[in-house]
Amino acid sequence: MRRACFDCHSNQTVWPWYSYVAPVSWLVQNDVDGGRQHLNFSEWDRPQRHAKDVAAQVKQGEMPLWFYLPMHPAARLTAEEKRALIEGAERTLGPQTTPEPR
Repeated sequence: MRRACFDCHSNQTVWPWYSYVAPVSWLVQNDVDGGRQHLNFSEWDRPQRHAKDVAAQVKQGEMPLWFYLPMHPAARLTAEEKRALIEGAERTLGPQTTPEPR
């Protein structure tokens, strides 16, 4: 998750060289701002209403975004990594259920 998601969905963004050159810098900043607005792994003290959607978006191939991958090949997930990320997200970020009392 850290390798594939944190550049846009945390406060630990690694800014590539081109993110300092306008007008590309504006696009990159806009993408990161939008990603952090939807989900920010660095700010669990704030409501993260999209956290429950992580597994579904990875399953459906919506995340990582297709245009992010060519310049960030490390974010490309193998089938096993994708399965592990989905499973972990479902267990920790998905809809929480309360066990029935005995």
